[in-house]
Amino acid sequence: MEITEELFAAHRARLAALDPLLPRAAPPAAGERLDAATAGGGRVTGVLQRQRHGPDDVPMLWSAADTWQLFPYFGDTGTEGVDLLLRAWRARLDGERLGEDSACVVNWPSRDAEAIRAFLDHGMVPLTALAVRTETPVPAPADGVHVRRATTADFDSTLALAEATFVYTGLVATRRRPNTAALLAPALREDLSQERPAVWLAERDGAPVAYAQCSWVDATAGMPGSELLPPGLWGYVNNVVTAPEHRGTGVGRVLMARVHAVFHDEGATGTYLYYNPTNPLSSVFWHRQGYRPLWTSWEVHPASALR
Repeated sequence: MEITEELFAAHRARLAALDPLLPRAAPPAAGERLDAATAGGGRVTGVLQRQRHGPDDVPMLWSAADTWQLFPYFGDTGTEGVDLLLRAWRARLDGERLGEDSACVVNWPSRDAEAIRAFLDHGMVPLTALAVRTETPVPAPADGVHVRRATTADFDSTLALAEATFVYTGLVATRRRPNTAALLAPALREDLSQERPAVWLAERDGAPVAYAQCSWVDATAGMPGSELLPPGLWGYVNNVVTAPEHRGTGVGRVLMARVHAVFHDEGATGTYLYYNPTNPLSSVFWHRQGYRPLWTSWEVHPASALR
C-alpha cells in the first residue's frame, strides 16, 4: 500500500506550518510500512528503513552499526499519531535479534513540540541537530589567533586534533570507535588537497590549535540537500575542532568568523552544520554563533531500548 494523497498532503501542510525555513516536504520514503489508526479513526503511517554498517564504513563515526530509521506520516494527529507509530515500531522489533551496537532513529523538524512529547515518552533522546545560520558575518577580535587555509602539510596536526575531539564526543554523544583516525583520514586528506572546499586552520604562537573542514552543498530542487535545506547554495561546516587545552579561549569564535565571512563573500545562502545537543560545549557554542536547530535526530541505543 502507498501513502494516501490525503495523508501526504496533511504531512506537507504540517511541515510548512512548523518552520518557515523547512523546505517543501520530500516525496514519501520507500521501505517497510507501519500503519495505525487513531481513536477518531484517522490513519497514520510510518516507513521503516534498516541500514547496516561495517567497522570500516565512515558512517560508523556517527551511526550505530545496525540502524532502524522511521519516516513518520501522521498529518494533524499530533502526539497521538506519533505515539501510535512508535508503539507499532516497538511491536515490529519484537522477535528481532538486536545487538548493543544498534539504534532506532527518527529525523524530525526541531520545532514540533507535539512530536517531541511522544519521542521522549518512548525513551528517545535528541542526539544530533542540523542547525542553520543566515546572519551577516560579524568580525571577531583576533586575540593572537592567526587563521589561514590549511594545506596537505597540515594533515598530521589536523588529524590529531580531530581524533582528540572524537574522544570527547565519545563521552557525551556518539560512540567512540577504535579506528576513528583511519575513518577520518581519507576525507581530510582529500579536502586538504582542494582549494574549494577549504580547510581552515587557526594557529596561536605558530602552533595549530583549531580547524574547520568546510564544503558547499547545492540545495536547489532535485539535489540531495534540497530535502533538508531551503533552496540555495549553502556552506557546510563539516567538522570543527579545538584542541582541549584551548577550548573556551575564543579560538573557535575567531576561526568561525573567518569561515562565515568567506562563505558570505562567495555568495552562500547561509551555513549549516550538525552538532550534538547532548554535548555541553558545542550546544552552547553554536547557538552563540547564530545557529539554530532545523532538524533533530531522535535516537535510542540500543534499538531494543525503544519503549
